[in-house]
Amino acid sequence: MTLSLIDFHSHFVGPRWPLSADHHASAAERARWTGINRQLASVDALLEQVEEGDLAARVVNTPAALFSPGNTLPPDSWQRINDDLGALVSVHSGKLHGLASVDAYGGEAAALELTRAVRDVGLRGVFVDSAKGELLLDAPQARPVLRAAAELGVPVFAHPINPQPLSRQLAPYGRLGTLLARGTVNAATLVALLEGGVFDEIPSLQVVVTTLAIGGVLLAGGFGEASGVRTDAAALLRRHVYIDTMNFHPVLIRAAVDLLGVDHVLAGSDWPIVSEGPIEGRAREGFAAAGLTPAEQAQVAGGNARRLLGL
Repeated sequence: MTLSLIDFHSHFVGPRWPLSADHHASAAERARWTGINRQLASVDALLEQVEEGDLAARVVNTPAALFSPGNTLPPDSWQRINDDLGALVSVHSGKLHGLASVDAYGGEAAALELTRAVRDVGLRGVFVDSAKGELLLDAPQARPVLRAAAELGVPVFAHPINPQPLSRQLAPYGRLGTLLARGTVNAATLVALLEGGVFDEIPSLQVVVTTLAIGGVLLAGGFGEASGVRTDAAALLRRHVYIDTMNFHPVLIRAAVDLLGVDHVLAGSDWPIVSEGPIEGRAREGFAAAGLTPAEQAQVAGGNARRLLGL
């Protein structure tokens, strides 16, 4: 049986937004990012695995952090990002599905842009940063965007950033240090949503985190009342939270399924930041090693994304 894979975690940055390698990074890291940036700006690269049949579709986002560190964009930039992505997915309908980008901490103006991007442009969710400065997604400034997403019936993809000062502290430890910092902030915003009462306040909110947030999922959903975690934490996670698979490691897939339910796990690769060739074979191998039945594999591969995005 061929898996009908939808890659929920794919990035693209159009030509309007210039990308560059980090000149403060090592020579090896600059070379790596030069290659990544070429793929980020290439429609052909974005579509290659879909055209070859390795993927059924990609869910695409445009991370402003890749060309505007700190997301200090002028307000009208968000509209241009969303219009550009909307035009791209319209041309490649069925192959690409787009997530709107907004400043999650931008209050009512950001909520209005999200509403426009979904209703008028046809985007199917919203891509936001897990944090901004000292703010996490439970901040009052983020409530308008979260409420708008819930009212529109679209998911919020809470993506990692490089939090400071943790990223600087872990920088000497290379790529692993960077991943740990990013995973920490992704897990932290999940815990903030749970403990900050956001899921209680917005009962239809649906949030997607990355595999890097697995520590937060484990702490909130796996430790339970004995460790002082609220007694309904596991139930709230299963109701509100989805997680992607990234590198298709069977241990992580199994943990995600056990903690959130097989219906809340999404195939996602973090392309092209993580680009390891054809996905279907790696996904099939990871799903099988995690003990998923064929029906469960189909759910994680694409069924859950179709349901979540209303495809």
